[in-house]
Amino acid sequence: MSDMDKPLTAFTSQGWEVANYSAAADPSTGSLVHSFLMRRQGKSKLVIIRKKMLGESLVTEELEI
Repeated sequence: MSDMDKPLTAFTSQGWEVANYSAAADPSTGSLVHSFLMRRQGKSKLVIIRKKMLGESLVTEELEI
């Protein structure tokens, strides 16, 4: 598996650390959505990971905080 298949591994290998985690069910699809608050050198970002509706791949969203 590549780092694209493991987005959290890609972030931690770049020096980001997980500061907080939560999971919730998406009301529209019923699938699980994982949210990670990541920190590195005083910067923070929210990383949201969910499964695609079709197929086995993941969708990763990054939001700068």
